[in-house]
Amino acid sequence: MAKTAPYGTWTSPVTTDVILKGGAKVDELFVDPITSTIYHNEQRPAEAGRVVIVNTEKGVDVVGKDWNVRSGVHEYGGAPAVAYDGTIYFSNLKDGRIYELREGEQPEAVTPENVSHRYAKFAVHPKHPHLLVAVREDHTDPQPSAVVNDLIVVNTNEKTVKSIASGADFYTSPTFTPDGTHLAWQQWFHPDMPWEGAEVYVADVQADEQTLTLSNAKHVAGKRINVSAAYPVWASNDLLLFVSDASGYYNPWTYSIASDKAAAVLPEPIAEDFAEPQWNLGLNFGAPLDRDGKYALFSARKEGRNVLYLVSLRGGTLEELASPYVNIAFVQRVTHDAVVLRGSTHDQAARTVLCTIKDYAKPHFAPVQAKAADEGLPFARTYISVPRSITLKVPETGEPVHVLFYPPTNPDFVAPEGEKPPAIVSAHGGPTSSAVAGLSLAVQYYTSRGFAWCVIEVNYGGSSGYGRHYIKRLEGNWGLVDVQDCAVVAQQLSAPPYSLIDPQRIAITGRSAGGYTVLNALCDYPDVFAAGTSSFGISDLVTLEELTHKFESQYLFKLVGGTHAEVPDVFRDRSPVHKAEKIKSPLLVLQGSVDAVVPPNQAELIVDDIRKRGGRVEYTVFEGEGHGWRKAENIRTALEKELGFYVDVFGLKK
Repeated sequence: MAKTAPYGTWTSPVTTDVILKGGAKVDELFVDPITSTIYHNEQRPAEAGRVVIVNTEKGVDVVGKDWNVRSGVHEYGGAPAVAYDGTIYFSNLKDGRIYELREGEQPEAVTPENVSHRYAKFAVHPKHPHLLVAVREDHTDPQPSAVVNDLIVVNTNEKTVKSIASGADFYTSPTFTPDGTHLAWQQWFHPDMPWEGAEVYVADVQADEQTLTLSNAKHVAGKRINVSAAYPVWASNDLLLFVSDASGYYNPWTYSIASDKAAAVLPEPIAEDFAEPQWNLGLNFGAPLDRDGKYALFSARKEGRNVLYLVSLRGGTLEELASPYVNIAFVQRVTHDAVVLRGSTHDQAARTVLCTIKDYAKPHFAPVQAKAADEGLPFARTYISVPRSITLKVPETGEPVHVLFYPPTNPDFVAPEGEKPPAIVSAHGGPTSSAVAGLSLAVQYYTSRGFAWCVIEVNYGGSSGYGRHYIKRLEGNWGLVDVQDCAVVAQQLSAPPYSLIDPQRIAITGRSAGGYTVLNALCDYPDVFAAGTSSFGISDLVTLEELTHKFESQYLFKLVGGTHAEVPDVFRDRSPVHKAEKIKSPLLVLQGSVDAVVPPNQAELIVDDIRKRGGRVEYTVFEGEGHGWRKAENIRTALEKELGFYVDVFGLKK
């Protein structure tokens, strides 16, 4: 029989040990196109957060303990490894060099020593597999305006590097046709981010044993400022597949070399995004199946979850496939009738799954690792809170606010009659990102204790997954729209007709850009939020403009409507540090000591200001951590500190 106990005091089987069990997190997937071997990059919190390459089917590490397979390109990294015909090339974080790894041998460096160079997103030439095209980021002069990105070719036999495409501010996604005669890539310029105005190019390739060169480079899709074309991949020797948001949503497009034309695959665009913003170079949401350019499989965002579509590239038709997964990522081709992906359900954590479509019948899903089929949660599924998708409206504008609401759930407890639960409003990072469905034990850590996690994931205005217009709601309005939307969620879900949460016990939490939203929310809506947690959040836009990295160095200007010189009042008014006297609620600040995206001074400024005024602020710095926690001990400490903070502020101690 369930016990009666106040919300927030329930005993839960979802402990930090459970969250850290195994400790590994799959960062991304990649497949050897010749052998069809599936690999994944795995983050190991118990090993100081290093990343290793794992043969997914065998469950065997491919690299030893001295290697950290990561890239620092764009600071966020991604795509640090590729496999081709049994050979793996990878970037090692410590020295930034590319290494070649053959089975049974030790990794061998194939690029010169140069700690200023970073490499990622590799493409192996299919006829001369010792030639490797990659993105290079040169930090010889570390000032953001002086960092140089280009496409290079590495002769892995001679260990030489040569630039083959330059001039744009950023490059990604080099991809060869199966016959190696053409190369496509994506590029963009400041002030765009890749989801705002990226372009896709195609060039002829001349290759021999020594090197390769490009000629007749042609712009085939995308437009600076206005249209993003992204994620190019060849469906055949003639047909290039990519996504474009020319319609307002990322939909599939193709470009034909023979006809020299790019066109939307679907006769009429649909209001769903078939890709997400490229914060990480290793993301992928679609893949061609056959080599004749007939079919592709895509993941798209529909009604708050991911769905799978089989797309006829020639017929322009779309078929939604039955899928148990609500969150799908890293879609990679394995064979003509199979892809591998990461999929999670509401009650099952993300796992690597082989999706097979025999004769395009009902798809079959199977865990890639045999033992994964037997892996389950160490507690009953009755403890799992399943989210409810809610769309609210901003009273002043009628604009929508998309919410995932996770109610308190624990079969061992009920709350006293009439009590409403304390709630945590979660503002995602980015800010051009989104909260997604799928089991998160960090969320269940709270809901199983009697909190409502309003994950009230708020997909505030500016979030991705709802089309270009929704993203652009934040343009010029960062620090306003996101903050207002979070307040709207707290106010409306705590009042009729919803009345789901206690209006006196609402906290707000966020990381990075979400931390900035937290700090502004505590300043601008001091009577709405009773507590807040900012993890590596931004407090001063002026110092952010001065110190942030190249990738995001002009992102800020679109978000707030100009530079500090152009709109000084906006920079001051929307910087929490300049209005911190309005903060009445207790604040917890968590920060990494070597964060290059949001440097520690951002935390120190707001903490010092609140302390000088005698306000309540708790501050923890995690030594050696960057933009997020990678080490097991720090993940544990962050979880326990934040929960303990809310328990204390809300007076929930048993």
